[in-house]
Amino acid sequence: MRIINSKEIENKVREMCISANCYLNPDIRGAIEKGSKTDKSEVSRAVLKKLIKNADIAASKEVPICQDTGMAVFFIEIGKEVFIEGDTITDAVNKGVARGYTDGYLRKSVVGDPLNRVNTKDNTPAVIYYDFVPGDKLKLTFAPKGFGSENKGALKMLNPSDGLDGVIDFVIETVRKAGPNPCPPMVVGVGIGGTMDKVCVLAKKALTRDINSHNENPFYAELEDRLLEEINRLGIGAAGLGGSTTALGVNIETYPTHIAGLPAAVNINCHATRHAVAVI
Repeated sequence: MRIINSKEIENKVREMCISANCYLNPDIRGAIEKGSKTDKSEVSRAVLKKLIKNADIAASKEVPICQDTGMAVFFIEIGKEVFIEGDTITDAVNKGVARGYTDGYLRKSVVGDPLNRVNTKDNTPAVIYYDFVPGDKLKLTFAPKGFGSENKGALKMLNPSDGLDGVIDFVIETVRKAGPNPCPPMVVGVGIGGTMDKVCVLAKKALTRDINSHNENPFYAELEDRLLEEINRLGIGAAGLGGSTTALGVNIETYPTHIAGLPAAVNINCHATRHAVAVI
């Protein structure tokens, strides 16, 4: 049994909130840099160069890449040999989020009730998903989720007979409808399988993967490449001004499902796709 004090979790979450919002991940930066040289549109290339400059300024001054510093989303893997001393993990994470968003001067965007709309003033509570795994480590994956892109996600309960073509059509149509609103170039997370709630979590979790990685299943790895190619043929381009860099990556996650269903979900991130990972 390994004991981890909740204060250590709180401190680590505080750091992650600030760093993820101020420093662009290398995989995203690399894809934007590539697009700035290869995009077919001169306007799009110019926009992509400005995104790189924006990321440089954010890093040098430790200020947010984007003014929407998002709702704090966490995926937490808890080793079965770990015991948390002090606060619960949930309380430790929320205390860390409150400190990170306050100390880092990050915009606090969470309202305590979806209809009464009163700001909680510290960006809590976070949205947290837990998974229990072997070992004595605690893995935290943090993704600040801006809602310009979150609002353009979609869920569709397809029929099994819709098959692969139905999934492809749904993903492409979702991105087409989103157009310039998610601040492209975007990263597209796709969930397939499970239930209507599980598939949405899969799509969101897919966005925390490095865009240079592929699904472990060769079939879905090939589908990721196919979807990316088809999305970039839509011509939406950087900032929606046209071009061949509409998406930087497409990540797919899957889960077994019922014989009568084919759930599919799309979760979109903007060009400032951010996440941080820490292991305690």
